[in-house]
Amino acid sequence: MHTARIRVLVIAALAALVVTSAPLVPSATPSARAQSNCPNATLPPPPVDESEEPKPGRQAPAPLPVPAETPGGGRLGECGLVLPPGAPRPPQPLTAKNWLIQDLDSGQVLAARHPHGRQRPASLIKTLLALVVIDELDPNRVVRPTKEDASQECSCVGIEAGSPYTVHDLLMGLMMESGNDAAHALATALGGVPTALRKMNRLARKLGATDTRAATPSGLDGPGMVTSAYDQALLYRHALSKPRYVEAVSTREIAFPGPHGKPSYPVVNDDRLHTEYAGFLGGKTGFTSDARHTYVGGAMRGGRRIAVVLLRAEQRPIRVSEQAMNMLDYGFQLAAAGTPAVGRVTTAPPPPPAAPPRTEEAGENGTDAGSRSAAAGGPQDTAARAADQQEPTTGVGWIIGIVILVAVATGVGIALTRDEQI
Repeated sequence: MHTARIRVLVIAALAALVVTSAPLVPSATPSARAQSNCPNATLPPPPVDESEEPKPGRQAPAPLPVPAETPGGGRLGECGLVLPPGAPRPPQPLTAKNWLIQDLDSGQVLAARHPHGRQRPASLIKTLLALVVIDELDPNRVVRPTKEDASQECSCVGIEAGSPYTVHDLLMGLMMESGNDAAHALATALGGVPTALRKMNRLARKLGATDTRAATPSGLDGPGMVTSAYDQALLYRHALSKPRYVEAVSTREIAFPGPHGKPSYPVVNDDRLHTEYAGFLGGKTGFTSDARHTYVGGAMRGGRRIAVVLLRAEQRPIRVSEQAMNMLDYGFQLAAAGTPAVGRVTTAPPPPPAAPPRTEEAGENGTDAGSRSAAAGGPQDTAARAADQQEPTTGVGWIIGIVILVAVATGVGIALTRDEQI
């Protein structure tokens, strides 16, 4: 009897060891992206240069928390193609890693690919800056740019330090020419770059853009800069409700004021769809070495308005503008066929995050002390990127552990029975 009891205790201890060593991996479901390992679920791909290196003595901000429930609907948490049943596949060639097509009037998502995957926005972030400017600055206010404003890495609209420009002039240059100098001047007018970033990130959270954090006002890469196709669709749809934004993205050419009393000069909208796609409403292009090519734009056909977002696209084998036009055609095709929506772009308040929320300061300006938790390329950053590259998993470890525990319990019962019989 004594020997049997020792044997039972040893078996039970081994069973407990097996169960507790089983990996605690939760099941991945489309409605809970926090539990999935989709590529780039929390971070964009690693940078190719040093543009995202924090300043000396500072650390990169932690990844934004992933909501427990997917904004826009459960299917938008899927990693690959998100298509209605029976819908044709999107036109090829299509190089964008993440994309979304929406009906601008209803907000219905007609099709997408990993719409909450996190990428860098490049100049698409200027839409968020424009929204803050429209909300807070008088269009007739005169701004005199600083030397720092006028010396930004281009693309630039050509402002000069000390010369007077109205907020309206700078907003037009921001959206038409994608002027980084105009972006910096507007950020200065908002109270300085850190203040402008806080206001941009506060507005993103208010609108429900939970994947977005601005690190620079212009879209130049910086520590913690991130967005998603869903968020850009949300921001673009909201921006089209602002007449000043519509004017800026739909205008083909303006006479921009020359500096210090010099003659004005033409500024032409850099979006090719203005001249190449019938019914075009306006849009925004973007590019950095880390973000690659990004795009958002919309068009109207037969009384219906469709928009497309493309992130991390390439100019070959065909231009990104051609890919955008093909995807708009595809969106109109899906809409005409009456295919069911796969989600909905909405500015309703976002669900609570799966992880503890960052501090107020961290949420608004990721480079401030309150948000810093890991250096760029540090342990947390590396671990998060590594997790993003894993395939979706399920709670296999727990299942195996439970099976083993049941088997051991059965063996224990048999052992005790046999011992009693002896």
